[in-house]
Amino acid sequence: MAVDTLKITVLGSGTSVGVPTVGCHCAVCESQDPHDNRLRPSILISYDGHNVLVDTTPDFRFQALRAKIDHLDAVLFTHSHADHILGLDDVRPFNFRQKGEIPIYAAPDTMEVIQRVYQYIFDGVKRESNVPKLATHLIDGAAIDLFGLEFLPVPVMHGSATIYGFRFGAAAYLTDHSDIPESSMAQLSGLDVLFLDALRYKPHPTHSTVDRSIQTVEKLAPRRAFFTHISHDLAHARAESLLPPNVRLAYDGLEILVGAA
Repeated sequence: MAVDTLKITVLGSGTSVGVPTVGCHCAVCESQDPHDNRLRPSILISYDGHNVLVDTTPDFRFQALRAKIDHLDAVLFTHSHADHILGLDDVRPFNFRQKGEIPIYAAPDTMEVIQRVYQYIFDGVKRESNVPKLATHLIDGAAIDLFGLEFLPVPVMHGSATIYGFRFGAAAYLTDHSDIPESSMAQLSGLDVLFLDALRYKPHPTHSTVDRSIQTVEKLAPRRAFFTHISHDLAHARAESLLPPNVRLAYDGLEILVGAA
């Protein structure tokens, strides 16, 4: 059966250190606006009773509790940086509830890091305590069919590294990118919703800026765009007031309904 609609929940919209940032007393880190509280970047895609997670951040336990996630059907990884993988152990309660493995999908280099960091999950040694039960699948660039919805890996540049974003139906999620190759731009036409990295205004070697991501929106012309992976350089209310009408800042807890095609 074809998927008609899906819901995207923003579990975290912040940069690698989150906002507030530890030890910082800037106006954004001390802001009373809840939109300025940003956990590490991740989304949940829900459709036809299924939940697919993109990245397991160090904040995943709290994100799952806040979003009231009661089951998890698959995890897609964009890349292997700490802010995207260090919550993986917290999928264990879903193993308990579901009494089975959870499939995870990652590029070969990302999977190698995950298996090295979480050696105790994958080494086959029987332990007294429980470890996550995961079924590993390598991303080779081909579309991945998850419960009737295709997830297309979209290569983007994160500094000098090639990582993946994902297109699913009429939505795409691209985080941690400094450049989008033309071949990947061609995979992003006709979108209803597009998520883009927009760390700050000042240039950064591995992340897009607000202005550069606005230019990407102008080229791709999605119906709606949301900026994520946001640092404490951006105060939500002020920064959003300066954006084009079809562009918003993502924030933790944001829920978006989108057509699947």
